[in-house]
Parts: sequence; C-alpha cells; structure tokens
Amino acid sequence: MDVKICGLSSEDTVQAALDAGADCIGFVFFEKSPRNISELLASRLATKVRGKAKIIALCVNATDETLLSIANSVRPDVFQLHGNESPRRVINVRQLVDRPIMKALSIRDSEDLDQIADYEPVVDYFLFDAKPPKNSALPGGNGVPFDWKLIENLDLDRPFMLSGGLNPVNVSEAVRLTRPDGVDVSSGVESSPGVKDPDQIALFIEQARQAAG
Repeated sequence: MDVKICGLSSEDTVQAALDAGADCIGFVFFEKSPRNISELLASRLATKVRGKAKIIALCVNATDETLLSIANSVRPDVFQLHGNESPRRVINVRQLVDRPIMKALSIRDSEDLDQIADYEPVVDYFLFDAKPPKNSALPGGNGVPFDWKLIENLDLDRPFMLSGGLNPVNVSEAVRLTRPDGVDVSSGVESSPGVKDPDQIALFIEQARQAAG
C-alpha cells in the first residue's frame, strides 16, 4: 500500500516524509490553497524526491499551458486532477502531458459512486476524497472524512487512494475497512494550514503501514 503525503512546501518536510518512508510526495498547484507553491520551488523540491518516491502534481481545472509548464519544469511522475475535469478532459490531459493520471472524485453518498464508471476507462488511478463543506474554496485538504463504508466493497479495475480527513488517529480504521491501494494525507498532518508537522507525518505513515500489514 502506497502512502502519499500531499501539499509539501519545504525541504525539511519533504525530507521528513522521505525519511519516514513516504511512497508519493504531492505538490499543490492551486492558488486558492494554503499549500500552493510555485513551479520554481516545486522543481527544486522535486530534485530531492526523484528516484526515492513518486512525484505527484495536484492541479485543479488547469489550463493546457499550465499543465505543460508543470510537466516540463517539475517533471512529475503523475498528474492528480482534483477539479471537475470531465472524462474527455482527462483523456486530453493525458495525451498533453504524457503522464499517468490520478483523478480525484468527491464522495458524500452512494450516488457519487456512479461517476466511477465514466472515469474508469480513462484514468490510471482514482483518489476518493470527501466532498468539501458548503462554500469551501478548496476541493480538497479540508480535513473532512466521508463514510468509508460506501467504498468497502468496491470492485475496480483501477487502483485507488483513500483521502479526505485522514490523520494518524483514524488512518488505521480507514485502511482496515476499505483496503485501499494507497492513502493520502494533507491537512491531517499539519500544525496549521499549509504547515506540515514532521512528527505527525512519521506517525501517520507508521499507523498506515501497521494497518496494512
């Protein structure tokens, strides 16, 4: 099971995640997010990650120009599309950046699972996140979990990561219930919005690994 630490923004926290055994490091390219970083900083941080963990670029309804710029400057291993990109847009982005695509889908109730069938043929990975609170400007990183029982018996052709409100306290239960291919955390290991806590990162990874067996 992969563990992804998302929204990192400093050399110290990137190193802490790598030291703790993170499989994936996520960089956020969304101006409204407190975890947003520049391509220049991301490209510098990516040099510390390359060859040690997968580099994930999180984008939200990004333009072709932005996506190509990130692809060339940061050279991520995977693009995470966390907006309302349609299946057709996913196909276009995949062709444009020539990288695997992880599509985030927001889940609140069973009806939200219906969209999986439309995306499954065109994505490489899913990330299941909680729907953001009403009036939230952020599509993710809100620290809100969803009812994990909704996905405990999913039969998918694509691997999926579980996200949304995970933290060192609840990740064990989430892993045991849903048996995901990966878990993703952002706000759940922060001391304040956008500021990662190295101790919480290490604890999260430890708890996730133990639960996965």
